[in-house]
Amino acid sequence: MAVKIRLARHGSKKRPYYRVVVADARSPRDGRFIEEVGRYNPLTTPKTISLDLEKIADWQVKGAQLTDAVAALVKAANEGEKAAAEPKKSKKQLAKEAKAAEEAAAAAAEASEE
Repeated sequence: MAVKIRLARHGSKKRPYYRVVVADARSPRDGRFIEEVGRYNPLTTPKTISLDLEKIADWQVKGAQLTDAVAALVKAANEGEKAAAEPKKSKKQLAKEAKAAEEAAAAAAEASEE
């Protein structure tokens, strides 16, 4: 029996909420599962990740495979959720910061010349 640790979607339309479940690979996404090992809510700020890492490790020892999404959640949980909580910056914001850094460097160079 192929067992996977994957996300099961719950919540209403446009308001997803996920449970991390251990399920037979042949069962439907939101269908029957063996055990619930965590929860994930992407709508909160920062994203809420609550996983039972001990249970996940036990299931992996038994041969369960993590899906890509759950592997990313486990990695984020192991890193203390710091990487998942940091907001990504837009290209405009990065360009603005680079320009400000250049201006500061130029101002420092002028000040040192005087």
